[in-house]
Amino acid sequence: MSISSRFAVGIHILTLIEMNKDGVSSSEVLAGSVNTNPAVIRKIMGMLKKAGLIKVQPGIAGAELAKDLSDITLLDVYKAVNVVKDKELFSIHETNPDCTIGRNIQSSIEPLFFSAQTALEKVFENVTIEDVVKDISEKEKLNG
Repeated sequence: MSISSRFAVGIHILTLIEMNKDGVSSSEVLAGSVNTNPAVIRKIMGMLKKAGLIKVQPGIAGAELAKDLSDITLLDVYKAVNVVKDKELFSIHETNPDCTIGRNIQSSIEPLFFSAQTALEKVFENVTIEDVVKDISEKEKLNG
């Protein structure tokens, strides 16, 4: 089982909106790039809008970034698309309180899981959409 792809799709949407400034970033255009249904894109765009990361106009195709791309971190996207709740990246199974292991396993591994989630979020906090755009632009220069 993996983390929801909404996170990767959210990054994809924001990056495409930035790199397609001269075009119209409609849900159909974004869906073609992501290779998914426009309804999926609209749902994620709604989450990004609610988080204040994009602006969309009712009845007008397209979207634009609501903040400077250097001010949008991957952590902002991660939180906007509800990948996981705080301290819930790793879930812990129900245990048997009558068992030595069952009675103690949660309190033994919970701090490790919390530390791992905190470290992951720290990485996301230090990477912006601008970094992603620059990386893609560099790759395109090498391939072009």
